[in-house]
Amino acid sequence: MIHKINFQVKTDLTASSQVMEWFKQLNEPPLDKVVWWQYQTLLQEAFINIVEHAHKGLPQETPVELEATRSNEFIEILIWSYGLAFDLEQKLQETPEIEEIEGERGRGLKIMSLLADELSYKRVEGDRYCLYIKKYYTN
Repeated sequence: MIHKINFQVKTDLTASSQVMEWFKQLNEPPLDKVVWWQYQTLLQEAFINIVEHAHKGLPQETPVELEATRSNEFIEILIWSYGLAFDLEQKLQETPEIEEIEGERGRGLKIMSLLADELSYKRVEGDRYCLYIKKYYTN
């Protein structure tokens, strides 16, 4: 079974609820509640980071394109964005461990790196970048 869905929204944090509603399509048949929460957390953190950081200073009309695929073993999430280059691996190395981060902000990338089995941010065609997340739900 492979189920692929696509969605596009504007660069707007208020679109987060639409993104999460769109993503619910992949929870059929339902996954374990903890596993599904992890997928939702990955998507929420990813979307917020794209809007707040990758698209910082860009017009609200700038599109955020999303694709998610569920197979029999994993879910992949791809989010295409615009903006400046960003070295995800370097940023993760520079970021303190979650328990060392004070306040409520600044934990998103660490959370994503802990929950995801694969996580990358790479330049793709058309001066865009793709945030790639893969998480297995079977062994």
